[in-house]
Amino acid sequence: MKKYKVNVNGTDYEVSVEEMNGAPASAPAKAAAPAPAATGAGETVKSPMPGNILAVNVNVGDTVKSGQVIMILEAMKMENEIMAPCDGKVTSVAVTKGSTVESGSVLCTIA
Repeated sequence: MKKYKVNVNGTDYEVSVEEMNGAPASAPAKAAAPAPAATGAGETVKSPMPGNILAVNVNVGDTVKSGQVIMILEAMKMENEIMAPCDGKVTSVAVTKGSTVESGSVLCTIA
């Protein structure tokens, strides 16, 4: 491991970088717990952008109406409401509060 001092916008950070010589190294453990897999049938609700899930307002089995806020996604320092695209019952929830998602990640399924 090599340690470097990096200055970003006037703030100093100390970073460690592992040198790799072609041999695969194990990835560091992530801080957040893994999200459960989406297994329900129906219309999938996908993340419109990468970000962090601040709130999950539904559970499997809940009935939702079109336009109902089902999750809050923080992206670029803004809170974005993720709304149900249709009326129905939540058949799966693929994320938890604190999860990090990429653009296009399945958040939940509504049938």
